Amino acid sequence: MCKTYYVNPKIGDDENDGLHEDRAFATLFAINRLNLQPGDSVLLMRDCIFEKQFLQIRSSGTECCPITIGAYGEGNDPLIAADGQGIWYQDYGRELDSPTHVYHGYVSSAVLLYDAEYIIVRDLEITNCAEHIIGEKYSQGDKMERTGVAVVAKDKGMRRGITLKNLKIHDVNGNVYDKHMNNGGIYMTALQPENEAVTGVARFGEILVEGCYVANVSRWGIAVGYSYAHEQFQGAALKEDVFQKYGHLNIVIRDNYVKAAGGDGITVMYALRPLVKHNTADSVACEMNDRIYSEPGNRLGKVAAAIWPWKCKDALFRYNDVTDTRLNQDGMAYDADSGDGTVYEYNYSRMNEGGCVMFCLEEAIHNTFRHNVSYDDLGGTISPASNPDARLEQNIFYVRDGVPFVRNHMDGGNYTESNDRIIPIEK
Repeated sequence: MCKTYYVNPKIGDDENDGLHEDRAFATLFAINRLNLQPGDSVLLMRDCIFEKQFLQIRSSGTECCPITIGAYGEGNDPLIAADGQGIWYQDYGRELDSPTHVYHGYVSSAVLLYDAEYIIVRDLEITNCAEHIIGEKYSQGDKMERTGVAVVAKDKGMRRGITLKNLKIHDVNGNVYDKHMNNGGIYMTALQPENEAVTGVARFGEILVEGCYVANVSRWGIAVGYSYAHEQFQGAALKEDVFQKYGHLNIVIRDNYVKAAGGDGITVMYALRPLVKHNTADSVACEMNDRIYSEPGNRLGKVAAAIWPWKCKDALFRYNDVTDTRLNQDGMAYDADSGDGTVYEYNYSRMNEGGCVMFCLEEAIHNTFRHNVSYDDLGGTISPASNPDARLEQNIFYVRDGVPFVRNHMDGGNYTESNDRIIPIEK
């Protein structure tokens, strides 16, 4: 029988059973001790703050009976203010695609879904500031990773049916340098299983991130999801059967607003035919500068763009809106990066300091940019950076006087144009 658990710090008690509003739990620690069952719900009282608390969920629902974590009552969404708590250890189990990338260490997450599936998290406000950690300064190189929501697949094969909906995630003080740890607003990762032959490949399927507001987070806004199996995706032409065995399937990221992420805005990785639509990225890459990105050590990576894929096949980006991406070695709105068959269509970009779109390096193949509008993007409108092919079709580029169409020092690639319009912006 499905159960509903209530949490209300104003009247609750962790000695209660939590199964009625009048017998609510007082803290999230009571929830972390439960073995939730398919169909169960956890409801947090609105207008309440769960200070220095966190959720760590390892239970799973089923396709027909998901576990739901949400809110009840009237007022503002309940606030989980982790403040650096919720610490767990992340280890990919192997080095990543560069020895400069950190692949293991401690992470603080306000909400952690660890090897869970068929679970819905919705209607919560989440912060993870940790502003007053003794001895820690904002830009230090070994600063702990912090996440609003972290989702991990490891020892149970493909984890399906994760829905993150209508979350307000802000003020997450993570590590500005570490690109591949669970670090930022929402970050999903697949870690090497203890026994892959028994449990299967760790990866994700049927993932929906919808209607979330993510602001003032470091480093990433929304990322789904870096994988320990990255070595399977070598080369330019990516085969579908590789994704069917090792990649993420049925990933949808839609109707989200990411503002002032320290690094990249929204990225989907190692996914087959992901759909990224109706999202907005505003003022991202705002920490990719010498003032904040000041103690990287041997790390590389003072690069960030707004909305883009990594090692995906046939990724589709539609109706997205990007403005004011800050200048760095990238800094553009859109970036078809080392993927096969990426399509950008019906997107808008405006005043991005690194330009409108990049086709990034030799493994970016079969990519199409069509029916998009670029208005007053700066630095250089397009960056064909050593890519072998790209198609620009029926786009409208409004270009300021003095801004080159091809960004300086970001050329060397090949592209064709068909029915594009380049319109000077009148002074």
